Amino acid sequence: MLFVLEQSLDLYQIYQQKIQTCDERIDGQLRSMEPRIDPLNEPIPEPRRGKDARRHQSGFDLRGQLYRITGVDLTRIDGIEVQNAQTIVSEVGVDMSRWKTEKHFASWLGLCPDNRISGGKVLKRGTRHVVNRAATALRLAASALLRSQSALGAKFRRLRSKLGAPKAITAMAHMLARLVYRMLRFGHDYVDRGIEFYEAKYQHQQRITKQAAALHMQLIPLTRVVS
Repeated sequence: MLFVLEQSLDLYQIYQQKIQTCDERIDGQLRSMEPRIDPLNEPIPEPRRGKDARRHQSGFDLRGQLYRITGVDLTRIDGIEVQNAQTIVSEVGVDMSRWKTEKHFASWLGLCPDNRISGGKVLKRGTRHVVNRAATALRLAASALLRSQSALGAKFRRLRSKLGAPKAITAMAHMLARLVYRMLRFGHDYVDRGIEFYEAKYQHQQRITKQAAALHMQLIPLTRVVS
């Protein structure tokens, strides 16, 4: 038994050494990237309640380095932890001008519907099969919204009860991708409006939909014009 414990301890120490080496390489790579913001003049916002960097037990400030090179704090978005943000940035970079709109970005990630249509009939519904680490990170972030006491968490739970877990995860990953695009492309900040705001908005939409149906009318969403 003592021998087994010694072997396990040796393996643990080796893995910790390897992790430290990886962290040092990541830290060096991030430090070599051109900053978008000076943390001294614009310090990183305080982490939201219940969200901090404690899950990332590294020897450097990963959240701070990502903030320096992107100019935004992606962990402000519910569900996205610092590891998710690192994966997304390492996969897509910080220059979002490669994608004309957030729709193009979500499509590149394989998070948009890719229905098979023939003769005006939908033969198969689904999304394109895309092997992409950023898309995987966004799906994991979407799954983490199940217990999130936020507007995004409330929306995910509603979609999950209506569509089932797989489709709800894809739908929320798509929404998270749009939020990430807006933050990285335009420097927008994300502010959670809370469960109460989401529920009030949802109930209002339901009332409007019922009123339109009673008047034999159909609601058609406005098409956003992109200049």
